[in-house]
Amino acid sequence: MREVQGQVVVIGAGIAGLAAAHRLLERGARVTVLEASGRVGGKLLPGEIAGARVDLGAESMLARRPEAVALAREVGLADRLQPPATATASLWTRGTLRPFPKGHVMGVPGTASALAGVVSEEGLARIERDAELPPTEVGDDVAVGEYVAERLGGEVVDRLLEPMLGGVYAGDAYRLSMRSAVPQLFQVARTHTSLTAGVRELQAKAAAAGQTGPVFMGIRGGIGTLPLAVADSVRARGGEILTRTPVTELRRTPDGGWQVRSGERQWLADAVVVAAPAPVAARLLRAETPGAAAELDGVEYASMALVTLAYRRAETDLPGGSGFLVPPVDGRTIKASTFASQKWGWIADENPDLAVLRTSVGRYGETEILQRDDSELVEVSRQDLKEATGLDATPVATLVTRWDDGLPQYPVGHHARVARIREHIALLPGLAVCGAPYDGVGIPACIASAYAAADQLQGDPRGVQELTANPVQSLHGGAGE
Repeated sequence: MREVQGQVVVIGAGIAGLAAAHRLLERGARVTVLEASGRVGGKLLPGEIAGARVDLGAESMLARRPEAVALAREVGLADRLQPPATATASLWTRGTLRPFPKGHVMGVPGTASALAGVVSEEGLARIERDAELPPTEVGDDVAVGEYVAERLGGEVVDRLLEPMLGGVYAGDAYRLSMRSAVPQLFQVARTHTSLTAGVRELQAKAAAAGQTGPVFMGIRGGIGTLPLAVADSVRARGGEILTRTPVTELRRTPDGGWQVRSGERQWLADAVVVAAPAPVAARLLRAETPGAAAELDGVEYASMALVTLAYRRAETDLPGGSGFLVPPVDGRTIKASTFASQKWGWIADENPDLAVLRTSVGRYGETEILQRDDSELVEVSRQDLKEATGLDATPVATLVTRWDDGLPQYPVGHHARVARIREHIALLPGLAVCGAPYDGVGIPACIASAYAAADQLQGDPRGVQELTANPVQSLHGGAGE
C-alpha cells in the first residue's frame, strides 16, 4: 500500500471542502483534498446550452454576508462579480403572474397590506389579528410553518412562505426548523409577542444600518466558476486535489493522527476535515465516532431537477423581471422559473440572439415527478411556462440536471442534532466537519462552516461555537434559485 504523507486531508471538494483547504493553506498547513467524483464544485456546476454559458446548479450567492464575495475576490474573480440585472420577480398564483410582494422577511409580512393581491381579504384580516393574539411559545425550536400559521394564518404559509422556503431547501414549511432555517424569525418569535411587529423591527434595523448594496451577487460565467477558481488557488498554494478518489476508510492511528484510505492508497495526516454529505460523513465516521455517525444518519435530503431551456430571442416575449415562484398549493408541476437572460446581464451580453430560461421541480417528499424521464420534465416545464407567460415557441435546446439528494433538510431540532454531532467530534482531536448538513445551505454558510472547521483544527473553536449557536440564514436568491 503506497503511503502519501500529508498534514491535513480534506474529504470532499465541494465549495465547503475547497474553502477549508484554502483557509488551511493560508495558515501554513499542507493540504490534500480527496474528491469521489470526477470534478470539483459539488452543487455549483457551470455548463452550456446552445453555446451559452449557464449555471446548472446554484446561480447566485448572498452578498449581505461577506464570506462568498470575499472568497471570490481572493481567488481573482473581483472583476467578474455582477449583481442581478433585475431584482423584480413575480408569483404565479391563482392563475396569473402577480408582482412579488415587498415588505416581508422570507415571506413573512410586516403589515397585512404587504400581501394585498396575493392572499384573500379573509387572509389579510387574519394577519391583522396577530397584534391581538396572546404570545405563542416557541420553546427550543418550532416548525416555521406551524408558528407562522398560528400567528398569521395558513394563507401566508401557503402563498409566500412555502414558495420561498421551497426555493432554498426544497422543503416543507411545516417540517422545517425556524431556529435553523430562518434564525432571524426565531429571534423575533422569542422576543416579541407580535410577529408582524418583530418583522417591522427587523426591517427598521436593516434600514438604519444603511445596507445599500445588492442582496445577491452572481459571477460572469456562472457561480459554478467559483469552485474552479478556488481549486486553482489551492493548487497554486501547494495544495493537492485528487478527483475520482473516494475515501473508503477513516481511522485513528496509535500516535493520535489519522489514516485515510481510498482503495489501495493511504494518506497519513495530522488532521482531517470531512466536508462530505451527511450519508458519506456517517459512513466514514462510524468506526471512530459512532455517536456522530448515528446523528448524521438521521439527516434527510430532498431531491430536485433543473430544466434549462434556450429559445431564439426573436420568438420570445417574456414578462419583465427575473422570473417567478409558484406556491405548491396551486398544484403546478414547476416550483419556480428563472428568466436567466433577463436576470443576468452577462448571459444576455454574450448571447444576444438567445433567451435562456430554467425551471425547477421537486420538493421534499415529491418522488413521482422526479421519476419521469428528461423529455417529460421538459414537456411539463414548457406547458407550465406557456400557461404562466404565454411562451409557446419551440426551444432550440434543452438540458435537464438532476440533483438527487441534493439539499439537506433542517427539521425541528436540527440545531440540537448539529450540537450533538460536534460534541462527539470534539472528543477526537484533529477532526472537524463542515458543509451544508450543519449550519446553512447557502454558499456563504458553507464557506463560514469551512472556515470555522479550519480554525478549530488550529486551536480556535470560536467560529464553530458561534455557528452552532446561530446558524446562517440562507435567503432565497430570486425566482428559480
